[in-house]
Amino acid sequence: MRLPRAGARVASAALATALAAALAWGAAPAVAQSPSMPSTLRYGSGLLDIPVSSVLPHLNLTGTLSGFWVSLDHRVEVDEYGNEIGFSGPVDDFHTDGSLAIGLFDRLEVGSSLQSFGGASSGGDIWGFFGRVRIWEPVDQGLGLAAGARWLSHPDFGDGVEYVPGRLGFPDERLARSYTGGTNLTFYGVATAYLRGFDGGPIPENDMTFSVGYGSGMFHAGGKLDLYSAGHANGWFFGTSLNVATSTQSVLTLMAEHNGFDVNVGAQVDWGGLRVGAHWLASNHSPPSGGHSSEYEKPKLGLLASVAICPNERGFRCRPRMMRRVEPDTVFIPPPPPDTVLLSVEAAPIPEGEPAAVCISTGQNVPVRITTAGDTLVGPGFTPLASLRPELDFAGNYAGGAFWYENGDPVSFEGYTFGRAPDAFPIDCNQILRVGVFQGVPLFADIAAERPLVMLFVPVRPGIWRRYERGLP
Repeated sequence: MRLPRAGARVASAALATALAAALAWGAAPAVAQSPSMPSTLRYGSGLLDIPVSSVLPHLNLTGTLSGFWVSLDHRVEVDEYGNEIGFSGPVDDFHTDGSLAIGLFDRLEVGSSLQSFGGASSGGDIWGFFGRVRIWEPVDQGLGLAAGARWLSHPDFGDGVEYVPGRLGFPDERLARSYTGGTNLTFYGVATAYLRGFDGGPIPENDMTFSVGYGSGMFHAGGKLDLYSAGHANGWFFGTSLNVATSTQSVLTLMAEHNGFDVNVGAQVDWGGLRVGAHWLASNHSPPSGGHSSEYEKPKLGLLASVAICPNERGFRCRPRMMRRVEPDTVFIPPPPPDTVLLSVEAAPIPEGEPAAVCISTGQNVPVRITTAGDTLVGPGFTPLASLRPELDFAGNYAGGAFWYENGDPVSFEGYTFGRAPDAFPIDCNQILRVGVFQGVPLFADIAAERPLVMLFVPVRPGIWRRYERGLP
């Protein structure tokens, strides 16, 4: 099958423009923290059949295999002008699609698809390319923007008629360009709102997304053909997802969308980069009095299997990513200084010792005095801290004693894995900045560090910290 010269030039120009934009932005650090999005049926990451504003992280790769069943008692046929002229026999098929996608510079996602391969009796396979550029992505909650393109080859039935690909991926001799319109090349823009859901207590950590976009080609063309255009939205598409963290390694995503023609719903589970899903396509189409006669209007059950490969993760398996969590503001309220609870302690002569500061997990330096015997003295009365415990201790949460810390487990943060360094040391709170939380323990980074972060500092106990780095086991 040969690529039409005009289509090839347009597709090549579009992909070259997107790649150039990504290279221009490549030096900028990626600061977005949107949740990991599931695999679409044919076009990389997104919902089921529509894109979102996020893209795959740099060099992350997804491979997807999906398919759906369609069964009709009879099939509507059309003449050379697209007019319905009668029915042919029954249809009972399973159509299979595959795709590969890769993220570049945290700004661009590109890939290739092969649609309805192996099962088409005529018309040949449909193959193509797709790409999406992330224009804007929020650091935390907020609105993201992206633009993209898809190009697909056309079926060839050997009769001299120019046919176009349909939204279900299989070659269809009823979709002639003369009355369907061009679907080979699709341009679109999409906006996605990312919102942290309600979590805490018995409610698992969850995120929500809402996307709306407008596109040409596959999202718009086909409105003149009755068997194809039921539910036509004139190029607009929209969808939503609920992402629920079912464990530290897995996320369940529930999706609903309108792809410009159909309402599709589905669910997908991501367990360490291994993804499986089920979907119900064209759920908005009710059967006519004579029963369904069009594959496009018949509700269809489908399945999906996908794998996400992350070079920066242990075992190259991607850990599902949720939006960054920030503890309630009350966590950031400075704790009462030790002297407020020592007002009733009788003042004593100032003992010998060296003034020092203890950096605690709230991000504050607490002034203390260290004696030659190694005692830590606090408050205006310089009382030994050991004599005040357990009634009084330094504020904050610490990793010491936590099962994951004692087991030497890595820390997961912003889609990356950080391994524990062997050394533990004191640190100056003025040199670090809180960036997140893991298993209830706050995480800090160098105040001048840029994202994506390569090093984290974890408080083990008051005054003692441990370094965690990407790349360490």
